[in-house]
Amino acid sequence: MEQYFPIIVLGLLAVMLFVLPARQRKRMQLQAQQMQDSLTIGTPVMTTSGLHGTVAALGETTLDLEIAPGVVVTFARPAILEIRKPAGDVQGIDGTDSGANGATGGRPADGAL
Repeated sequence: MEQYFPIIVLGLLAVMLFVLPARQRKRMQLQAQQMQDSLTIGTPVMTTSGLHGTVAALGETTLDLEIAPGVVVTFARPAILEIRKPAGDVQGIDGTDSGANGATGGRPADGAL
C-alpha cells in the first residue's frame, strides 16, 4: 500500500484542481444570474467596461442604460457587472453621509481639477 501513496496523492491533487475551480465557477454563475434576475428599471449599474448608468428598459437578452440625461445605449445583459448604490446612499468611514466627493474634500479622487 505504501508504494501507491504518491499516486493516490497525485490523483487527489488532480481532482482538487478540477473540482474546486468548477464549484467556484458555478457559484459565480449563480450569483451573476441572480443579479441579472433582480434588475429593474431605475436600477443603477456598472458594466464590465466600467460605464455607469441606470437601467431604462429591459429586454430578454439586452437592456437599455441611460448614461446621461436623454442618452440611452443598449447593452447585452451579461455586460452588467454589478448593481451600484445611488450616490446619496454612500456612507463615509465615520458613518456620516459623505456625498459623491466627500472623502476627498470635494475634489475628484484622481486629483484632476
